[in-house]
Amino acid sequence: MRFYMFFICDQKLNKVGHIKYTFSIKDLENFTGIKAHTIRMWERRYDLLNPERTEGNQRYYDLNNLQKLLNIKLLYDNGFKISKIASLEPEEIPNRVFDIVSELEDSHQAIDMLKMAMLNFDQGLFEKTYMHLISNLSFRRVFIDVFVPLLEHIGYLWQMDSITPAHEHFISNLIQQKILANIERIQTIQHHREDRVFVLYLPHNEIHELGLLYLHYELILRGWKSIYLGPSVYLDNLFDLISIYPKITFATYFTVEPTPPEIDGYMERVKNELLTREDDQMWILGRRITDIDEKTLPETVNLFPGLAKALEHLNT
Repeated sequence: MRFYMFFICDQKLNKVGHIKYTFSIKDLENFTGIKAHTIRMWERRYDLLNPERTEGNQRYYDLNNLQKLLNIKLLYDNGFKISKIASLEPEEIPNRVFDIVSELEDSHQAIDMLKMAMLNFDQGLFEKTYMHLISNLSFRRVFIDVFVPLLEHIGYLWQMDSITPAHEHFISNLIQQKILANIERIQTIQHHREDRVFVLYLPHNEIHELGLLYLHYELILRGWKSIYLGPSVYLDNLFDLISIYPKITFATYFTVEPTPPEIDGYMERVKNELLTREDDQMWILGRRITDIDEKTLPETVNLFPGLAKALEHLNT
C-alpha cells in the first residue's frame, strides 16, 4: 500500500483556542532535526521555503512549510542532493516521496508520518500508518521501534513549546486505543506462569499510563497473571492484594509522581509496609527514578531506566 505522503493533508489548523498554527524556525528544527542555520541556508540559496515575517522581522512558517520541509528531509535522507530537490517543481517533491516510501521499512519515516498526523489532528492518517506498520511488523516492534521514540520526541516537542497539550493528548489517546485493542485480543490467553503475580498501578495523581499498559500486554502475552489497577492508586489500596496472592511483583511508573520532596517518604513506606514478605518485589520505571537513592533500597526493588530493560529482565 503506497500512502506514505507528508503532503496528504493540506488543511490548515484554525485559529481556535491555543492550537498551534504557525511555527518558528526553532520549531522546524525540533520537528525535523535539521539545524536552523541549514534551514536558513536552504532558504537563501535554493528558495525552498517561504516564511513570513513578524513586525520585528523574525521568520515564522505555516503548516505547509513544515510539511514541505518534512518531505525535503525524507528525500535528502534517501540520497537526494539538496540542489536536485531544489530543481524539482513543487508538485514533483511529493511525487518523489510517493515513489520512495512505498513501504514503511524505516521507523524514522513512520515516526515523521505520525507526527504529521498529530499536527493535523488527522486520525485517518494515523490509522493508515498504523495499519501498514502492523501488516509488516508485530505489535511489539511497532510499539518499541515506533511508538516509544515517537512519544519521547513528542515529550521533547512539548517541553520546547513546539506543540500544545492538545497535540500530545490526541496522539497519546490513539496509541492507548491500540494497546487496549491488542490487550483485548490476547485477553483469553491462559496464564501458565504460576510462581508470581504482577500487580500494575500508578501512584496517586500519576496518569501517564501508556508504558504501564504496554507492560500489561507483554505480561499477558508471556503467560503471566497480570492485574492492572490503572492510574492514581493510593499505596494503601495495594495491601488488599497481599492477603490474596503469596508472591507479588508490583510494577509502576514514576513519571510525574511522587514529586522529589515526597519520593523518599514514599519509598520508605514501600520498604517498611508493602514489601514485608521476602518473596514480594517492586519494579519502578519512569523518569522520576533518578530521584531515588538506590543505596537505601532493598534487593526486592528494581529500578529500570526504560521499558526495554524491564522486558529483558522478564527473560532472565
